[in-house]
Amino acid sequence: MALKIQKRDASLTGVSIWLWCGAALALVLSTTSATAADVQLWNFDRDQPGKVPPGFQIGTLFDGRPAGEWQVTASDKAPSSPHVLAQLQRKGAEHAYKTLLIQGTESEHVALSVKLLPIDGKADMGGGLIWRATDDRNYYLARANPLEQNIRIYRVVKGVRHMLQNFDHVINIHRWHQLRVRMEGCNIHVSFDERSVFKLCDETFRKGRIGLWTKSDAVTHFDDLQLEVLGNK
Repeated sequence: MALKIQKRDASLTGVSIWLWCGAALALVLSTTSATAADVQLWNFDRDQPGKVPPGFQIGTLFDGRPAGEWQVTASDKAPSSPHVLAQLQRKGAEHAYKTLLIQGTESEHVALSVKLLPIDGKADMGGGLIWRATDDRNYYLARANPLEQNIRIYRVVKGVRHMLQNFDHVINIHRWHQLRVRMEGCNIHVSFDERSVFKLCDETFRKGRIGLWTKSDAVTHFDDLQLEVLGNK
């Protein structure tokens, strides 16, 4: 926010100037605080290694087991050093969706982003973002898969994926990638490494939490997860 100061009266006293500047500063600070309250960033650098960050809830597989081995871990490749959040379980069935939802993030209009590094996986690789999740069986999903060399967007209903769109794209397993999602009303915009890949409308889910996702035996690191709650439309 830019403040424009106009000189109106040469007789303006030093006390008046001090009071005016103080009021202007208070306005700036209150505006900044209100804006910052709508943005949350998780870089995991102050979280305890070997643990799930506070407020993060691991989902369950269909047989009742935890949906993956999620934990904070140290990495010399972290975009924001020294920690990342990793899914480390190196086995899983074809439709074993490793979900991790974040409490207190229920929202409707959102802008999300996360950095992800594909580490390993023979049946599956990579991972993605979840949003508008009512639970770990119902949500929107955008994911990138280096084995298939594509990016896809799904709606997951009662644990069953329904693909909305596919985009074939070269995805390097040796580097970090950034996935972004913006949804306002029914309008969804997904970009990958700053390239727009999907624009569509879907009205299945109206509101819910955000989270992270991998599948099968994919081992993936995540960092710099950001949520911006957008104004009501």
